[in-house]
Amino acid sequence: MATDFCPVYAPFFGALGCTSAIVFTCIGASYGTAKSGVGISAMSVIRPDLMMKCVVPVIMAGIIAIYGLVVSVLISGDIAPRMALFTGFIQLGAGLSVGLAGLAAGFAIGIVGDAGVRGTAQQPRLFVGMILILIFAEVLGLYGLIVALIMNTNGKVDDLNALCPPPKI
Repeated sequence: MATDFCPVYAPFFGALGCTSAIVFTCIGASYGTAKSGVGISAMSVIRPDLMMKCVVPVIMAGIIAIYGLVVSVLISGDIAPRMALFTGFIQLGAGLSVGLAGLAAGFAIGIVGDAGVRGTAQQPRLFVGMILILIFAEVLGLYGLIVALIMNTNGKVDDLNALCPPPKI
């Protein structure tokens, strides 16, 4: 039975959060991978010996998508036909939190990775600086993951049956 607290469309917001988590983090990860890959390809022409060393930005970009996958799986496990609107909104917020943070982190990793590997080809001492900047870019996605996990954990309604009575048969 739908109430103001538990409308039939409440699971839609949870599904939207689940989708946002994986879609936005994958967009960020794919941009970071592609942009860094272009830099690695250009750098490998000049210094092929540094190619394997400079794959780090691609690996770090791929990790961003894992953050979205974790949150997406957690949210999807809590979606039910009868749920509180509050829970749906919290799940949407959690998905957007990790998704948009992952998008920003992926963009940062891609730009730093591209310029960093090209610079490393000309001056190998730049590698350590590039790694430090990549870590700071990666942690942006980690912040989104932490916020999403906290939101998803605290977004549960204690007594769902009192708030959303089950349908009478």
